Amino acid sequence: MGARVTSLRQAALEPALQIDLTAVADNTRRFVACARGAVMAVVKADGFGHGLGDVARTAVAAGATWIGVTSLAEAVQVRESGVDVPVLSWLNPVDVDVRTAVRYGIDLSVPGLDHLAALEGGVRVHLQLDTGMARDGAAPESWLSLMSAARRAERAGRVSVVGVMGHLPCADIPGVSEPGKRAFTSGVEMARQAGLRPSVRHLAATSAALTDPGTHLDVVRIGAGLVGIDPSGTTRLRSALRFTAPVVQVRRVAAGTGVGYGHAHVTDRATTLALLPVGYADGLPRTASARAEVWLAGRRRPVAGVISMDQVVVDVGDDAVLPGDEAVVFGPGDDGEPTVEDWARWAGTIPHEIVTGIGARVRRNVR
Repeated sequence: MGARVTSLRQAALEPALQIDLTAVADNTRRFVACARGAVMAVVKADGFGHGLGDVARTAVAAGATWIGVTSLAEAVQVRESGVDVPVLSWLNPVDVDVRTAVRYGIDLSVPGLDHLAALEGGVRVHLQLDTGMARDGAAPESWLSLMSAARRAERAGRVSVVGVMGHLPCADIPGVSEPGKRAFTSGVEMARQAGLRPSVRHLAATSAALTDPGTHLDVVRIGAGLVGIDPSGTTRLRSALRFTAPVVQVRRVAAGTGVGYGHAHVTDRATTLALLPVGYADGLPRTASARAEVWLAGRRRPVAGVISMDQVVVDVGDDAVLPGDEAVVFGPGDDGEPTVEDWARWAGTIPHEIVTGIGARVRRNVR
């Protein structure tokens, strides 16, 4: 049986990501209310894919009094977006442009002696301690030497030690973080014994901020939580994204029709297939192909076949769908549509990877 194909000659719509800054504001206020100390809004990775400047300004307006990023370039972008609260950058090369940091009033982390030796100009620094990640930060066996060197650098006017920071590897698992918490407390005491007087201690990120008040200290760092992601799974936050795409083609096919590359899906009945102009180049993980769904014509519809670079086929059965109809790839879930968490589960990953992976050709609309 030949397929009947209806095509949209020129789509009036295009794939779009709607970013809801009121959700960011609500989430920020929630953390401000529960934090024992100040809130540092972490806007790395373009504000977790939601727009670095927009998220930073929104979070500050909602009560955050610090901004955190990884690179110095991101920190400069924050400053140039009009944010004037303290900004910390914590992942930089040894030869970071210290003069730019000083000129823009940006704090830098110090993860080791080599980084400390390269600093000058009275730049504000946070000593970064590895409290169990075996990743960024000074290894515990080097803490004493780092503290002593930092004190000498401070006396020489090269740096001003304003903070000590760490990161917990398993904050979403109750009880597992105790060794890291004890190590951090020990590190702060070492700094004081070396003659340093850091006024800002920060250890907790989103999960610990929600589940372990004892980690709050002077500042909590909130990144994923700003945009509605709770890694601890304990709290319902407001999702800030809605990803939509138009139907560009509809066809009726017979039972036994192979769909897409490798015919990974074969129809088991006569059905209608709708084509969406989005794919893994736009951030839809190919590994979700066998499980993913979208919201179309009032129901969840299964993805049929493999997610391609630019295209997704969905099976709509016998329901009436037309070119130009809008499909919701994911959203807050209030109307039954898939969520970021659904896509993460289907792909075997975490929501953070989904929201930071949306491609540049997807049009952004901010409200």
